[in-house]
Amino acid sequence: MIALQSRANGQLSQILGNSTEAALVSFGSGLIVISLIALFNPAIKIGITNLRGAIIRRELPRWRLFAGVLGGAFVALQTQVVPLIGVAVYSVASIAGQTAMSLVVDRIGLTGGGKKLISKRRVSAAFITVFAVLVSVWDRLSVATFSVLAVALATLAGIFVGVQRALNGQINEYSKQSFTTSLLNFIMGTGTLVILLFALLFIKGEKIVALPGGPWWVYTGGTIGVIYIAFTSTIVQHLGVLTFTLFSVGGTLIGSLLIDIFAPAKGTTVTGYLIAGIAMTYFGVLVGGQSRLFKR
Repeated sequence: MIALQSRANGQLSQILGNSTEAALVSFGSGLIVISLIALFNPAIKIGITNLRGAIIRRELPRWRLFAGVLGGAFVALQTQVVPLIGVAVYSVASIAGQTAMSLVVDRIGLTGGGKKLISKRRVSAAFITVFAVLVSVWDRLSVATFSVLAVALATLAGIFVGVQRALNGQINEYSKQSFTTSLLNFIMGTGTLVILLFALLFIKGEKIVALPGGPWWVYTGGTIGVIYIAFTSTIVQHLGVLTFTLFSVGGTLIGSLLIDIFAPAKGTTVTGYLIAGIAMTYFGVLVGGQSRLFKR
């Protein structure tokens, strides 16, 4: 799903020539979709009531409801950093940030699914996964585009994602409705991107571009995001953020491979590096000792 969303958002950004506006369109369309679902789904309203009760009883701190802001901040950093260092370097740095923060939030128990120790196996799995991503994009790395500050920002973007997933898991624990968690995320994320877009309009003088008539699939990023966040908020409660991240990275690479084979972007070719990276990613999952999952 991440691979499909990236393909749709990337194409929309290319058409518009404004990555921030493309991100806002994606988030905004997702907000529209989840809002329409909320009108006809009583379970989402029940989830909102559950969250309100948790806040009143002080079981859930208010600030944790702003997890979606981190999602908007992630997209904002992504749209600004990728043009500076390229997708390949960005992918490695952001995945490194995600896996490192996943170890931390799992240790704290921020997901609401219990604390998980930072063991040698889990750290090894994290390192293998980051190395696997490095291998998968090896042929696209360029020293000429390397920037310490940009790489640091890409790592920060990954850290934001790790924290967001953990907070969503905790929100979902109290809402008990994954689409309620998704709705909250899209409200916060869309608001963040609206502020950013208008700030760029004021500071840089950027212009809002008219939306294209097609292709239709460039507008699917928001809908995919609604489903993805709903799934994520439930899964991380049971697997933890690190395990979810390991599987997610593998799934993203497989999705990227399938897209490159059946619907490649212009100039895209399938290489052995990507296939090797996929194999190494799932080796990292095995190293993480996932047999423990079934003992819980």
